[in-house]
Amino acid sequence: MIRVQVPATTANLGPGFDCLGMALELHNIIEIIPTSRSFSIEVSGEGAADIPRDENNLAFQAARRVFQQAGCSMGGLKLRLSNQIPVARGLGSSTSAVVGGIIAANLLTGGRLSVKEMISLASSIEGHPDNVAPAVLGGIVVSVLSDGEVKYLKIEPPQGLKGVVAVPDFVLTTKTSREVIPSQVSFQDAVFNVGRAALLVAALQQGDLGLLSVAMEDRLHQSFRSSLIPGLKKVIAAAKLAGARGVTLSGAGPTVIAFADANLELIARVMGDTFRQNGVKSRVLVLKPSPIGARALEIK
Repeated sequence: MIRVQVPATTANLGPGFDCLGMALELHNIIEIIPTSRSFSIEVSGEGAADIPRDENNLAFQAARRVFQQAGCSMGGLKLRLSNQIPVARGLGSSTSAVVGGIIAANLLTGGRLSVKEMISLASSIEGHPDNVAPAVLGGIVVSVLSDGEVKYLKIEPPQGLKGVVAVPDFVLTTKTSREVIPSQVSFQDAVFNVGRAALLVAALQQGDLGLLSVAMEDRLHQSFRSSLIPGLKKVIAAAKLAGARGVTLSGAGPTVIAFADANLELIARVMGDTFRQNGVKSRVLVLKPSPIGARALEIK
């Protein structure tokens, strides 16, 4: 049996569209158990009623890709998924399934894939590496696709930084969220985001949290996605007034994440209250960045 733990992730961090991500201390656990019979899938926790238990399951599909790439017969397998990460909320639930399936299957087939190869394989399944890289490596990761290969660098999260995460009680698929983003942007908006993304990486690297408010501004995706999330702009504004260093949509949304090193309870309360005032039920979590990515908890 192989048991793998994978952290949640928040992608983009504002201006770093499809290239910046951070791991968070909220986890899914994937177990793969070889059996003499055909495959079966058990799911508990978040998404248990909706996650497929057949060949459409992402963890199963990812594991199968590893067996194929390793030239091994898959045989009978039992998958157990124990989920803490909310599904289709912008916290990397699909990435956790893909990464967990790949890592567990790689261990079962003799560990033939390197970390870089596993990141590339997971990114090819997900379509981009912004969630994949921090899910595998932990911390904050800058990642880009270049000629089919993922190039990445990890940054350790600044001391004392936490994420206040407001998770609305409705799903928003990445596909739907991406459809509202225009295919072209103005030169001015492109320059705006390039500058903010560069400043954000430097601020995180040096632990200058005072720059996050400006560095996490965005003009490429967030304003367009606000039409899908009632009260988004007001939640962001309320969190900043309560003392958040920087606030942004988490991945494709609808979750909003506020980065802070103080006033955590106040920020959490105003984010939940503001969503509620705009007709949206939500739950609010305070999460630490996870310096550790996916890891095997048990191998036997």
